[in-house]
Amino acid sequence: MKKITMSAVALTAIMGSFNSVSADGINILDDLVLDGQIRPRYEMVDDSTLVGGLGSAKKFAKANALTARTKLKVTGKLLGVDGLTASVGIISVNNFGSNEYNWNTSANYDSYFPTLKKYATVMDPQKAILSNAEITYKVGDTVLHAGRGQVNLDNQRFIGTVGWRQLERSYDTLYIANNSIKNLSVLAAWVYGYQGVTDSKTTDTNSVLLNAAYTVAQSLKITAYDYMLANIHDTYGLALTGKLNMDAVKLNYRAEYAAQNDPTMEIHKHGADTIDPLTGLWRTKQVDASYYNLDLGANISGVLAGINYEFLSGTDMNDISGVNKTFTTPLATGHKFNGWADMFLATPNGGLIDANVRLGYKAKGFGKLLAVYHEFNADKNMLDTNGLRTDDLGSEIDVVYVNKIPGVNNLTGLLKYADYSKAKVAGYDHDKQIFWAQLDYKFSIK
Repeated sequence: MKKITMSAVALTAIMGSFNSVSADGINILDDLVLDGQIRPRYEMVDDSTLVGGLGSAKKFAKANALTARTKLKVTGKLLGVDGLTASVGIISVNNFGSNEYNWNTSANYDSYFPTLKKYATVMDPQKAILSNAEITYKVGDTVLHAGRGQVNLDNQRFIGTVGWRQLERSYDTLYIANNSIKNLSVLAAWVYGYQGVTDSKTTDTNSVLLNAAYTVAQSLKITAYDYMLANIHDTYGLALTGKLNMDAVKLNYRAEYAAQNDPTMEIHKHGADTIDPLTGLWRTKQVDASYYNLDLGANISGVLAGINYEFLSGTDMNDISGVNKTFTTPLATGHKFNGWADMFLATPNGGLIDANVRLGYKAKGFGKLLAVYHEFNADKNMLDTNGLRTDDLGSEIDVVYVNKIPGVNNLTGLLKYADYSKAKVAGYDHDKQIFWAQLDYKFSIK
């Protein structure tokens, strides 16, 4: 309950009746704006994975997690300088004393078995982090940024904050963004750390993000990128997106290709087993992986339909070349992709092919109802529980309904369900069902 008290104290302090912060007669911050979010959520996970030794294996106990995210950010004009702003923010996640879930997927369940229940995973730890501590300077069409904040690029397939999870990720960055040329936006960022999702500790990195997008017309936007993640890989690619309006029919599409190669950037990791004794840097594997994504969606007078095919290459189990051909996305907002049951947050070693279709309805007052069906396969055969080769990675049905709550401004309700049906590949040979009920209230005070 300490964190609840801390959040309440912080909220009271920040929302005090002031519009500036000053010291010795000098205004440090003017024109303060408080942006906030309160998001309570219930999540139930029924995971049939077996844990424990031979002869005593049992499935996970059903997880029931009641959590709430409090997110506060204060932004103000810094030192009276036009275009210069500063922001400070926190995210606090509270579970109200609930312990009927496991928030750490790497926990050693066997060390407790069978004296304690092994609950299924809900990746929302009771923690608090400093989510924003940043300075931004905007001059003309150029923005300079330094410090901690949120970075979501494109559709978040490669770089995202994982905003679905309660402890959203923040990035420590220095970046410059510019849109001086009509219809062209460019960004270059150095990422030196990130924090959040399941850990309140900062992960050091030495990564570079390059992104450029040119809008030819509403029907065609071209995005090129190169995301150089230290000691992991370089991901570079091209995406074509656009919208086509034809009377009652509105179409949207995405066609994207990306490749991964050996990392350009490195970082010292003293004490790690992977350090090269000659250079003092991480040893890096050779990387040669590929990705493509084809998507077509339609809105026909509120009826939503779409088809998607996503390919992440894999490494053959008999490949002895030492080249890593498995396409991975370690800093993605993974929950948006490959099913909401989160079975594929990490790409299987044999890769992943996700063929899915969606159908729904959206209208003012009604809200949005959407259902998605996924068929999953591996790019390269993997082993099943009997040691036989197979590419079957299962299937999944997802359903979500979201709508504004009548009578309360900025309050949204959500009901969501994911049902993953087991595969033949070992490690994915279990069913998993998740249900969410959530309220989301956002506010802004000037």
